[in-house]
Amino acid sequence: MLVKVINPNTSAQMTEVIGRAARAVAGPGTEVRAVTAPMGPASVESHYDEALSVPGVLASLGDADGYVIACFGDPGLDAARELADGPVVGIAEAAMRAAAYLGRGFSVVTTVARARGRTWDLAAHYGVRRSCLGVHACEVPVLEIAAEPVLATCRKALESDEPDAIVLGCAGMAHLTASLSAELGVPVVDGVQAATLAVESLLRMGLRTGARGEFAAPPAKPYAGLLADFGS
Repeated sequence: MLVKVINPNTSAQMTEVIGRAARAVAGPGTEVRAVTAPMGPASVESHYDEALSVPGVLASLGDADGYVIACFGDPGLDAARELADGPVVGIAEAAMRAAAYLGRGFSVVTTVARARGRTWDLAAHYGVRRSCLGVHACEVPVLEIAAEPVLATCRKALESDEPDAIVLGCAGMAHLTASLSAELGVPVVDGVQAATLAVESLLRMGLRTGARGEFAAPPAKPYAGLLADFGS
């Protein structure tokens, strides 16, 4: 089976990080193809960035059995589920659901403070709001993620929230998972790996998004201007 991991930003360096993380957990017979969005922002750090990343995500669909959207805002997730033939999983959804299995509660460590509200909204949307004990920002831009500020913020989260697990709130943190878990002594959940395994599991069970109602293919219609190629 082929799982395509889509990086919604245009940073090839981050795509390499994401791809390595996904391939590290993929099972035998699963090919992981990490791709960079063909259009969009260099990083996703605002509602504006997220909105403009969605066309790149949708343009990256096709030619795979299942898909991972590798940005913690899960941009374009519902639209991708309308279009894709196979299952589509966002990394925030996968990470939070996985962390909820690991104890009574988890904390999310994200990049910038303005992302905190979106994270709380997603926790509520995915039904794990009661399990989410706190959302903490490193105040480090997505493209400048480094181990030390992430570790320091994780320590603050552990002290203030007393969670049973930490969720990393950015795909660009995927390479830090093992070292952080060893240093902190608690499970650290990376959404890229959690989503890759979720897609793989759905495919092995022969499951995909239900398409009888809301997630049926969108009605064909023309689109204008820069979006003309998205119409049919």
